[in-house]
Amino acid sequence: MTLRASLLATLLALAFAIWGALKPPSPLPPQIAGNIDRIVIDKSDRILLAYQDGRVVRRLPMNLGFAPEGDKVRQGDGKTPEGLFRINRRNASSRFHLSLGIDYPQPDDIARARAGGYSPGGDIFIHGQPSGITGLQRIAEDWTEGCIAINNDAMTELFHATPMGTPVEIRP
Repeated sequence: MTLRASLLATLLALAFAIWGALKPPSPLPPQIAGNIDRIVIDKSDRILLAYQDGRVVRRLPMNLGFAPEGDKVRQGDGKTPEGLFRINRRNASSRFHLSLGIDYPQPDDIARARAGGYSPGGDIFIHGQPSGITGLQRIAEDWTEGCIAINNDAMTELFHATPMGTPVEIRP
């Protein structure tokens, strides 16, 4: 490569780098107006979808339990449960920013655990990040004990837009 071609390639790379650094950030979507009516969690894609009037209004990256493959069976297995649930509690004082509880375990989970002589676990939440992690930041890998974790800004919005009884579908 000639000196002239090398210089041109360097200048083009520099121009693209400067343009990328100076371009305005993508606009944030408008706040959710009113309540959402459904949450779908896709474990394999690590995406939480919030629906309002049948259309997706938020598509949020998320983290799961530390052993996410498969359905939750017992306390301490690090799995996130799969199935149909509902939001059954809200915690504005959560140690993970804010949290929305889901009604796991279901009666069939309790019966299976009782028959097997173990606890099915419980306290499964959609929540924010641990103390010290703020805003749009989130831990990169799966780290919860079976919960669904999203960034704190998204959790604030979801918390305020999600009423008690909202259906939650957790897919493999």
